[in-house]
Amino acid sequence: MKKFLDLISEEMKQAFEAAGYERELGKVTLSNRPDLCEYQCNGAMAGAKLYKKAPVMIAGEVAEKCKDSKVFSEVTAVPPGFLNLKVKEAVVKEYLTEMSENSKFGLEMPEKPKKIIIDYGGPNVAKPLHVGHLRSAIIGESIKRIARYSGHEVIGDIHLGDWGLQMGLIITELKEREPSLVYFDDAYTGEYPEEPPFTISELEEIYPTASGKSKEDSVYKEKAMDATFKLQSGVRGYRALWKHILNVSVADLKKNYKNLNVEFDLWKGESDVHDVIPGMVKYMKDEGYAYISEGALVVDVKEETDTKEIPPCMILKSDGASLYNTTDLATILERMNHLHPDEIIYVVDKRQDLYFEQVFRCARKTKLVKEDTGLKFLGFGTMNGKDGKPFKTREGGVMRLESLINEINEEMYRKITDNREVPEEEARETAKTVALSAIKYGDLSNQASKDYIFDIDKFTSFEGDTGPYILYTIVRIKSILNKYKEQGGTAPEAAALQEACSESEKALMLEITKFNSMMENACEETAPHKVCAYIYDLANAFNHFYHETKILTEEDKNKKEGFIALLVLTRDILETCIDVLGFSAPERM
Repeated sequence: MKKFLDLISEEMKQAFEAAGYERELGKVTLSNRPDLCEYQCNGAMAGAKLYKKAPVMIAGEVAEKCKDSKVFSEVTAVPPGFLNLKVKEAVVKEYLTEMSENSKFGLEMPEKPKKIIIDYGGPNVAKPLHVGHLRSAIIGESIKRIARYSGHEVIGDIHLGDWGLQMGLIITELKEREPSLVYFDDAYTGEYPEEPPFTISELEEIYPTASGKSKEDSVYKEKAMDATFKLQSGVRGYRALWKHILNVSVADLKKNYKNLNVEFDLWKGESDVHDVIPGMVKYMKDEGYAYISEGALVVDVKEETDTKEIPPCMILKSDGASLYNTTDLATILERMNHLHPDEIIYVVDKRQDLYFEQVFRCARKTKLVKEDTGLKFLGFGTMNGKDGKPFKTREGGVMRLESLINEINEEMYRKITDNREVPEEEARETAKTVALSAIKYGDLSNQASKDYIFDIDKFTSFEGDTGPYILYTIVRIKSILNKYKEQGGTAPEAAALQEACSESEKALMLEITKFNSMMENACEETAPHKVCAYIYDLANAFNHFYHETKILTEEDKNKKEGFIALLVLTRDILETCIDVLGFSAPERM
């Protein structure tokens, strides 16, 4: 169905045309002075130059043509030439009724849905997730959900770091500690044990120990590099150990991502393209794209229009080793060959901007992607503490993601049980649900590219622009609807919606009309913060209406059913929005 602004713009365009002016001047926008009007049209200002006429005269003539409008209850021309508009309550009611009766509230599906791959997460195996992994997971998950809701086919890929020197370091440290393990016996030809020789907590201790040793001991580092080479060359025991490392790590990662309500369709890693690299390198050489520079194999990616230096994209180091560039390009090639995406979106720290510029240019120059394939880098800012510096533990270290989630769960549990008797199990479950809203909304309500302050006190508040405030509003609506049922009320049909009988009711209804436009915009611009801004405004509009209206004690049956139908629609839209943001609401709080 048409977006509401388009629908009322059509009426204004007809008025401009009837007055003898260009139709397109009749575009309607939201009012920037809501104290004066609901909508405005500035077309007369633009038409003044075109028709060599005072804008207020044009506005006056157009306003005259709107006297019998079926859409507008008020059209006022004001100096120097603005048109202030108010929409008829009947038009708003009809639009909301149609939204209620339509799938996805009438959101138009794309004529040609895109196949989109979202590359987000990007953790290294054998390392615990820390707060630095939070934004990629939260933003990527929301973009995936928004695009799916908007009618596109979306594939989420975690893109694990599972193939570099860190694997060699872990294997080397294991060999130092337990040289008798069967994996290090070159003569062994039997089956390797199914059980790994370490737990996840042991693995998470092994890697930093090995990393620390390699920085101080050059001989140890040589061993690790040799172990990496053996792994990548296919030595059986090393491959078997690597599979153990991967399985143990991925099981732990899945548990932690589940706590964030984040899911991936693909659990691919750098290792998945190891066998693709030689063919890709040969192709780049044979086609004349890649050449040797100071011993390394590179592809020039600079362009004449560049205003800053863009270095060549390195494909292989002078010793023949591959780099992140190599695996990322091979991953693009693999995705194009097997998944045929229309667009690939990378949700990564914005400090990787230059790196992805090089990789994308190289992929296009070497024709790894089609001309019309979209390659998008969505760089996100830093999550900082109250001191404005990257978020740390109280001791100054990098905080584990698990610890952060537990800390916020405990804070929410304290607030939920403060001065109230709530069953322990219910309180714990509710605390987890509300805590997740605090974390996700706290992140997503900021524009992704901007740094933001992670303030636990603010984010867990039930007041203001926070996740708990949004959930509290939804739970308030659910509570009213439950009481209505207890009074013997039945779920109203969409047709029960009534024309607004107060300013606060109309303001709520007008806020609901913005849903389709907002969701379409949030998808096109990969901007979850627009969903957050919308539901905050919608929650405010509802709460204002709630405080001014006696809903359950209303004596007029039709009026009461109209209120309830409006509450149902408000609840459904709020719950749809929080779902695309990646969290849900409890039944009560």
